[in-house]
Amino acid sequence: MADVTLPDEAEVRARWGNFAWTAENATQAEKIIARYPAGRQRSAIMPLLDLAQRQVGAETQTQGWLPVPVIEYVAAQLDMPFIRAMEVATFYTMYNMVPVGRYHVQVCGTTPCMLRGSDDVMQACKNKGLVKGKTTPDGLFTLTEVECMGNCSSAPMVQINDDNYEDLDYDRTIAILEALAEGKQPKAGTQEPGRHTVEPLGGPTTLTAMVDGNHDYRGEW
Repeated sequence: MADVTLPDEAEVRARWGNFAWTAENATQAEKIIARYPAGRQRSAIMPLLDLAQRQVGAETQTQGWLPVPVIEYVAAQLDMPFIRAMEVATFYTMYNMVPVGRYHVQVCGTTPCMLRGSDDVMQACKNKGLVKGKTTPDGLFTLTEVECMGNCSSAPMVQINDDNYEDLDYDRTIAILEALAEGKQPKAGTQEPGRHTVEPLGGPTTLTAMVDGNHDYRGEW
């Protein structure tokens, strides 16, 4: 969450009280709902909330968030009590309950990332003017510390909007933030030269016969 202070309700309703899908998103919403059997349409709540957050983001040139009237709109479409939709929105950290910047920088601080240098990543963010739980005055960056996002083999890492950046250190983090601030799109994934996914640094050490073919090891065991 970007800040502990919730937006003013009157201002939020004045801005978002007439929220409705764009024509493109209305079509997409119907496709999402159609994935589920009759009587189970409420199962579409998560992808519809994500779609709504993305529409808000497109309209505000940010990563997007979920104003209460927007959640009410989605709940009404699914004939779902508002509180049930709100429970989903507040449970998952993928949904932003307050406005965020154009780039939502989520730094993993869980043990594997911490042991591999997440403190340096966080320091790089701070030295570029990012403050945890806040959005920068220019509206570009919101900084959040999060729990494990499943990239332990290429720690430390951050998620920025829809992209993960892995094998980070202080300088690599600075470079990514500066590129985004300049309107560029830095390479996502591992930042380690010569590494493509999470293959072992220096090359594989086990099952090496499968590097170039589908070797059957069963006869050797």
